[in-house]
Amino acid sequence: MTDDGVLRLLTLNALFKGDVRPRLRAIGEMLERCAYDVVCLQEVMARGHARLLGRLAAAYPHRLHSGAVLLKGGLVLLSRWPVVRQRFVRYPFTRPVRPEFLMRKGAQVALLDTPAGRLAVVNTHLSANRDDDWSDGNRYSGVARAELGRLGAELAGLDPVLPLVVTGDLNLPRESPALARFCAAAGLRDAMAGDTRPTYRPTPSWPAPPAFDHVLVRPGAGGGLSAECRLVLRDDTVTLDGGRSVYLSDHYGVEADLRLAGSG
Repeated sequence: MTDDGVLRLLTLNALFKGDVRPRLRAIGEMLERCAYDVVCLQEVMARGHARLLGRLAAAYPHRLHSGAVLLKGGLVLLSRWPVVRQRFVRYPFTRPVRPEFLMRKGAQVALLDTPAGRLAVVNTHLSANRDDDWSDGNRYSGVARAELGRLGAELAGLDPVLPLVVTGDLNLPRESPALARFCAAAGLRDAMAGDTRPTYRPTPSWPAPPAFDHVLVRPGAGGGLSAECRLVLRDDTVTLDGGRSVYLSDHYGVEADLRLAGSG
């Protein structure tokens, strides 16, 4: 936590394939150097990878993940501050059938006891749209509606007094109708509304991808939470054996400065 009372959060899809251990090692070393309060990671698939991150990022003593060998949802939450309560919520299996079912996608719901007060943090990863078509009639839009419906029901059960952050790879563009309806129903505000930059790393075959990674906030009682966001880890690389360099992930990170009412 900074001297002016700001809690710093990072969300990053860490990419589950291709040079995984050296990239996770570099991510863990980076986290140890950086003054984040809460880190939400997606696509950390194996318990051994979570242990590696825990060893390297020892500054975050409170670590959430579940699963004996494969991690449920591929989700890891690291925090400098105690976790008062936590649970994993699994999303429903919805057609079309896809290999992604193996990830058992869902959401981590955590209540943190921070110096600025209680804060609810939800780390999530929704299913991908394999058609890159986010119109309401697309076959994957029904998947998104089912998953957002399950997430919305979980959020509705949280104390509305609590400030809330929902973050992660939602696999929905910022302008998606499904995302807009979800935010309106849950009382969430997109902290990066109007930002047209992608959060998925552009490639020659996909030069203009959308923003999939989001920070959504619900202020709680008295408008008690605000957030300022920026893209990070856009150019960070790791050098592999043999001298080849790769990016830390195929996603950029999103860093959020969270300010709770009464802090600072």
